[in-house]
Amino acid sequence: MILDKLVIASNNQGKIVEIRQMLEPYGVEVFSAGELGLPDVEETETTFEGNARLKADTLCRLSKLPCLADDSGLCVNALGGRPGVYSARYAPDRNWVKGMEMLLAELKASGSDDRTAYFECVLAFAMPNVDTKVFSGRVDGVITKKMSGPGGFGYDPIFQPDGFDKTFGNFTAADKAEVSHRGRAFEKFIKEVLVGE
Repeated sequence: MILDKLVIASNNQGKIVEIRQMLEPYGVEVFSAGELGLPDVEETETTFEGNARLKADTLCRLSKLPCLADDSGLCVNALGGRPGVYSARYAPDRNWVKGMEMLLAELKASGSDDRTAYFECVLAFAMPNVDTKVFSGRVDGVITKKMSGPGGFGYDPIFQPDGFDKTFGNFTAADKAEVSHRGRAFEKFIKEVLVGE
């Protein structure tokens, strides 16, 4: 499929930069919703897939362009999978440092020794007059006891993926893309939509 323009249903600059870097080799021009004057779509669904589909379908309809939306979050096992779909809203005013401090405090207060967690990402790809496609990715790991690393965004400085001795906050963007939940979902999207495997 020849895809030259793509709207990303997000105004999260960290996410936009990450996605642009992943799609750059394929010659796809990436626009954020905000750059096209499109509204933020409120996430009213209770699953990652539901929110991703809602955002992609809405902005595709409004822009008449192919649209890619993701919903992703951090699921902490000792907290019953929270913050999950509410990850962005868990952090007060999207202040990630405060959000991480709250999460670490809540995990400590739970009294659980279980620090396992996972990041999940679901991508929804919508095009005019075509059924929406969905791709998902997941990476397992643990929540560290303190923040570490200047990189990434969101909860990256407290998430250490399995098989590594550092948090996502200490990864380069390229290294993170190879192992992250979003990177794994994008690999499936690229194979099916851009490469046509």
